[in-house]
Parts: sequence; structure tokens; C-alpha cells
Amino acid sequence: MDSLKNRPRILIVDDEPANLKVMREVLGSSYRMSFAKSGDAALTLLEKEQPKLILLDIMMPDMNGYEVCQLVKANPKTSHIPIIFVTAMSDESDEFKGFELGAVDYITKPISPAIVRARVKNHLSLVQAEQLKQAHIDLVQRLGRAAEYKDTDTGEHIIRMSQYSKVLAIAYGMSEEKAELIKQAAPMHDVGKIGIPDSILLKPGRLTAEEFDHMKQHAVIGAKILANSPSPLLQLAHLLAIEHHEKWDGTGYPNGLKQEQISIEGRIVAVADVFDALTSKRPYKEAWDIDKTLSHLKEQSGIHFDPHLVDLFIDNIDKIIAIKNANQEIF
Repeated sequence: MDSLKNRPRILIVDDEPANLKVMREVLGSSYRMSFAKSGDAALTLLEKEQPKLILLDIMMPDMNGYEVCQLVKANPKTSHIPIIFVTAMSDESDEFKGFELGAVDYITKPISPAIVRARVKNHLSLVQAEQLKQAHIDLVQRLGRAAEYKDTDTGEHIIRMSQYSKVLAIAYGMSEEKAELIKQAAPMHDVGKIGIPDSILLKPGRLTAEEFDHMKQHAVIGAKILANSPSPLLQLAHLLAIEHHEKWDGTGYPNGLKQEQISIEGRIVAVADVFDALTSKRPYKEAWDIDKTLSHLKEQSGIHFDPHLVDLFIDNIDKIIAIKNANQEIF
């Protein structure tokens, strides 16, 4: 049975009591309702409770709806709440101004109850979908960090290398959406280290040939953990887990792929991952400086790394250094 406390809360802001009553009749049977008769009252109410959606009149005394919208969107605590303007102002320029300020929809008065219910339902569905997406991304990142607890790498490493990966993806010509997906999936590339014994993973000295063969299995283990998901994010994470140690000349592992046999995403993450590893201090090594690291990337261009990506990485080194400086480790 539907529980009232589980229903989404909607805030209605209108200086006319008759309009508030109409909205209660239209939406009250499906949602929890909060009401404010002025912009100030709405902002005060938002400090106490946050609705899932705001229906906001424009023509109000003292503080109009546009001003309320600006203040809501300027506050980090409330900026995520979608706003639908409900107003008698039907001019196209008024509607444009509303969208420009951050509103998600615009309903003109007199309202159609069916249209109001449909618009509210649609936008609340979008809110729920966005929340699920963010929870999904958060879970992926936390699983990536879980692997770091098994390793000498740090949480800052996966933050930096994932951001480097996005910079390189955009430089390569990928869309913002595709580059962002790589950034979100990259933290999972080493999740397979969860399955590597601490005696190998945390060994301070050089690994024996047998130990290194065991270490290389983390790529396979990670791919198994992430396999067969319908999620595009986890599908890409699976690809990065299995490919991030492949090399341009075919001498990498676990499958000895070479050149374009390695996905472009895998080639991008390989450059970003190695750059951050070399420029980071670890218990067993000092950090390399930028010049030494870039020299290494150039030396390994066409051997370990895609030559074109090395050139693009170097071309964007100022952006890379800015990310590194903003995400420094503390030892």
C-alpha cells in the first residue's frame, strides 16, 4: 500500500490562495504538498525541508518568481531541485527567461489539470533517474577505492588518472558525454587487485617472475568482477580492467593485443595511469618530475603507448598539471 510519507514532496509557491487551493486539488492525492505565499516564505521553507520539485509563480509582490529561482539555483543546497514556472505570463521572451534562469518547464495559466499532473510526473521521473545514475556512479567509484585499500596507491590516484583520461579523450575528439563516461569508469581499472594476495601486492622489493605472473592476473580478475553487466558504465569499466596493461607493440598483458586491437579507451587510460604512477610518491619510490616523466612517455611512444595519444597528452600538459596540483597527496 502506498504510504503518504513515501510520496514525493512538492512545493507550490503562489501569492494567490485560490491558486494554491487549485494545485492542492490537482496534485494532493498523489504527492505530499508544501505551500508558500511569497518568495521569502518559500526560501525559509526550503531551509527546513527540501521538496523533489517546485512549482513557482512569477508575478508575486516583493520578490518575483525569477528572483526566487535565481536564489534557489545559487544555493548549493537547493540548486539541484527542479523548478517549473506556473504563470499567466505567456510571452515567448518570458518563457525563454525562465529557462535561462534554470527552470525545467513552463506551464501557463489557466492550468489544465491533466497537463500539470503529466508534467509533474515526468519531471519527478527524471529526478529519480538522475538519482539512480548518481548512485550508480558513486558505487562504481567506491568499488574502485576499495581496491586501493589493497594497494599502495591512494584515492587521489584514481581521481587524478580518471580526470587525465577525460582530458585526453576530449583532446582525441570524443564528445563530452563519452569522455565523461571514461572518467567515471576509469577508477575501476585496478579493481582486480582485490584478488591478489597482500604478500605480492604489498611486497616492497622486486617481484619474482612467478609473483609477477600472479600479479598480472589482476586484469583478468577485474574483468570477471565487472563482466556481463547491462550498464554502459560497467561495460566500459570491464573493458578498461582487461586492457589497461596492454601495450601498443603487443608485449602487454593479459592478451597481448597490439595497436588498434586495443580499444581507444584502453589506450587512453594506459597513458593516464602510467603518467600518474610515475609522478606520484610511493613507499617504494620517489615521484618523478614532469620532464622526466614526459621523456619516458616519448621514449615509450610506439612501444607501450599509442604515439598519437602521447602527442596529445603532451600538448595538454598544462591541463594535466593543473589537475595534479589540485589533487595532491599528503604523506
